[in-house]
This record gives sequence, C-alpha cells and structure tokens, in this order.
Amino acid sequence: MKKAALITGGSRGIGYGIAEALAKEGFNLAINGVREEKEATAALDNLRQRYNAEVIYCQGNIGEAEDRTRIVEKAYAHFRTINVLVNNAGIAPKVRNDILALTEDAYDYLMNINLKGTFFLTQEVARRMRATKQADPHAEACIISITSISAEVASINRAEYCLSKAGLGMMTKLFATALGEVNIPVYEVRPGIIETDMTSGVKEKYDKLIGEGLTLEKRWGRPEDIGRIVAALARGDIPYATGQVISPDGGMGVRRL
Repeated sequence: MKKAALITGGSRGIGYGIAEALAKEGFNLAINGVREEKEATAALDNLRQRYNAEVIYCQGNIGEAEDRTRIVEKAYAHFRTINVLVNNAGIAPKVRNDILALTEDAYDYLMNINLKGTFFLTQEVARRMRATKQADPHAEACIISITSISAEVASINRAEYCLSKAGLGMMTKLFATALGEVNIPVYEVRPGIIETDMTSGVKEKYDKLIGEGLTLEKRWGRPEDIGRIVAALARGDIPYATGQVISPDGGMGVRRL
C-alpha cells in the first residue's frame, strides 16, 4: 500500500518542490492550498501524470478552524491514514513595516496563518498519528515543518514573519517531545533564500547580495533542493534526529571573519 503525505501550501513554490520529490518517492499526495482547485489543476495534473501519484486537493485556509478540520478530514477520508505531514503553508507580510510601525491587525493576520493555523493543524494530525502508532507500532509517520532563516536572522521590517518562524521552531521541539514515546519523529527544515514567487519581488536585491558573498554557495536555493531534503526525512534516511533543524541555506549561516 502506497504511503500518503499531506502538504500544506503544496501547489506552488517550495511546497510544490516537496510534492514532486515525495511523488517521485512513490507517495500519494493530499495537497492543500487556498486557491480554488481549478486554479491549481495544472500543478495537480502534472504530479499525477509525471509520477503516477494519486493526488487530491484539500482547499482551505489553515488560519480558519473550520477549514483546518475540512482539510484533515478530507485527507484521512480518502487515504485512510497520513504517513507524512509537511507544514509548508505560510504568508509574507502584506506590507513590510518597520517594527516600530507594525500594527496589531498586520501582526494578527500573519500569525493566525503562519503560527496558530500551523500549530492547530499539526495538533489534529498528531493526535491521529499517535492513535495509529499506538494501534500499530510499525506504522510509519513523521512531521516536517518548513520554516525560514528568518527564525534566527532578524529583519526589522517584517518582525511578525520572523516571530512566526521562530515560533514554529519551538513547535517542532514541543511536538518532538510529545510524540517521542510513540516514535514519531518531528523535524524542522529552515531554508535560506529560495527562488519562488514569494521572493520574486526582491530578486534584484538578493542577486546582488549573493554575488557579494552572502552565501557560500553562490546561487539561490531552489524548491527542489528543499524537496530532496524532505524526501530524505520522509524515507527515514536521517534517523535518531527527532526535534532537529536542517538548514539548507547555502552556507549563509556560517560565521566568517
């Protein structure tokens, strides 16, 4: 029986790179996104046709409780179980405001999706995964959250984004602790500068910085880079490492003199 993965924000950008990597590994996929399904049809059909994956679309905003319930229930109703949860959905600030000008509305809007929504969706899936493992200790399950170097690198014009990603880092440790007794590993993948539609508006800025040595590897990261790492975690290729952070950032985090 093929394993199944639920990927939030899986129809574009990093999420789609992850979806392709897991499809190559033989996973069936429940893809979540906020767009209507017809707007994601090309991406979904590509996964089906290129990789012979069974793919369903679970439309919804993870920042809304009713949507979270619908997303999880649809995935489980179709595949019966979820072996891998990939928390990838997230948004950037609508406006990059200086930290001293950040409004509560802007803060709440982003945190509700990036942190609160991700936490409670993970909680619901974790409950089900734990029950499955208690019934069958050989069942395979893991949780992987995609965060950002912004979890540790301060950007004062997007404080709410940085806080949301730092919060997800602690969320990883918390769920790793809670699920350790049933041997469900929980990981954080903390990418650096990845070329997606979210970063297209700052491409010129980062092209220059990368050229000047911001990263040791003189290129942008790509969604497929993150996909390969997630696939390795999903396969169990990085054992005895629950709660750990993997940082595909091209060497940006290496301190240099």
